[in-house]
Amino acid sequence: MNLCHPIAGIILSAGASRRMGTPKSLLHLDGETFLDRLIRLFSEAAIPPIVVLGHQAVEIRSGIQRGAEAEFVVNPDPERGMLSSLQCGLEAVPQEAEAVMFMPVDHPNLERSTLEKLIGRFNAERAPVTIPTFQSEHGHPVLIERPLIGELLALPITAQASDVIHRYRSQTAYISVDDPAVTTDIDDRAAYAELKKTHRP
Repeated sequence: MNLCHPIAGIILSAGASRRMGTPKSLLHLDGETFLDRLIRLFSEAAIPPIVVLGHQAVEIRSGIQRGAEAEFVVNPDPERGMLSSLQCGLEAVPQEAEAVMFMPVDHPNLERSTLEKLIGRFNAERAPVTIPTFQSEHGHPVLIERPLIGELLALPITAQASDVIHRYRSQTAYISVDDPAVTTDIDDRAAYAELKKTHRP
């Protein structure tokens, strides 16, 4: 995929996966772990992705195949929440990146065309925030222009990333996609079983 502007990707994979009972990053779909799938997709669409680990970091790194295609950072205290993991990833974004797209690892069934549409829209409009929607529901990944990185890093740990994203609601580019994965998080065994039952390679 040819990019007009370098875009970094962040995959958030630091959670404890308590509801799933096993690391979501290492669950399989079509012979790939969730994390390998997203590393592959992000590598095709952006500069090498940044993977934020936390709980069971060593187990996750040793359980994937595409580790060489990503940069890894570790959230030293993932219990602080997802914002803390996002901030760890944002601190590792290379200087040449003009935008960042980020998402949690529990949306593994993402389609490449969704990333292509997000990046194409950003290249065309340079909106501060670009968000995919499925049936009018906002989803992931969220793509932000570089100036928002500083605003997100400045948030206190008690805040949420949406506190910054919502500031730009009137300037946000929303893209309707035919990809239910943008809004479907696989966060427990029932959701995983449903994904495997309905997924078509």
